[in-house]
Amino acid sequence: MEHTYSVGSNPVVYDSQHLHVLFAGESQTLPLHQAGPKIYDYFLLHFIESGFGTFRTEERKYELGPGDCFLIHPGQLVSYLSDEDQPWRYRWAAFTGTDADALVLQAGFTPQKPVLSTLEGSAFPGAMAGMMRAFYAGKESAHLTSLGYLYLIVGEAAELLLSSSRLPGAESQVKRTVKQMIHYMAAQYAHPVSIEQMCASLGYNRAYLSRIFKQETGLSPVTYLLKLRIEKSRQLLRERPELSVEQVAASVGLTDALYFSRQFKRLCAQSPTSYRITTARHGEKK
Repeated sequence: MEHTYSVGSNPVVYDSQHLHVLFAGESQTLPLHQAGPKIYDYFLLHFIESGFGTFRTEERKYELGPGDCFLIHPGQLVSYLSDEDQPWRYRWAAFTGTDADALVLQAGFTPQKPVLSTLEGSAFPGAMAGMMRAFYAGKESAHLTSLGYLYLIVGEAAELLLSSSRLPGAESQVKRTVKQMIHYMAAQYAHPVSIEQMCASLGYNRAYLSRIFKQETGLSPVTYLLKLRIEKSRQLLRERPELSVEQVAASVGLTDALYFSRQFKRLCAQSPTSYRITTARHGEKK
């Protein structure tokens, strides 16, 4: 068996960016090829394409094979050894940056859980190969391209790791669904979206979602969305005096200015115009 090794480096030099892929490579290792024990000052992700080997952290040892990946965390003493009979072929990518820790945590990787088994059709090998191709091309845009591939990898990891660590049972499912509803409304309130559209996008019927939402928050989805819009409109009325009431209404997803004014008065006990005058006069942030 022939030993092969190739690596491509990011043509954009790392200079304290929020997130930066340093290099990506691939190798067919020889039997009993060992790296470490050593520590790295960046994250180093390996994906095993074929063969077998052992990955050791300070806590434990992992026997790994095709489709498995392992993430080395900065400052962790690690070593990895290829199998004597079927040495592994793997791809790797190194990344760093001020946001790297948060990204890894978001994906569900921790020093105590550094290993992941991917499913058939995984994006990992293609994304790592894409990073190498981008780096070999030597264009400055390769920096952004490599980040796109890194997010694809992290997205898949998050789906696999976090879904396996979720608590079973209806209660946790309900809480997750209500969180999705809140996120949806927070992202979409500026558009004239409806509760029906939200329910359709989440794949549940309206009666069920309304019931669990009220159970968790004490409000119906309709009331929650309206209160969110009115709260956002108060901010615009205070901070953007050049906007008309109609423009404020449209900016929070309510195209009927009369309906907006009526609901504003119902919830705030004064009209949008009066609210703007009062806050401007007193400098209060109500």
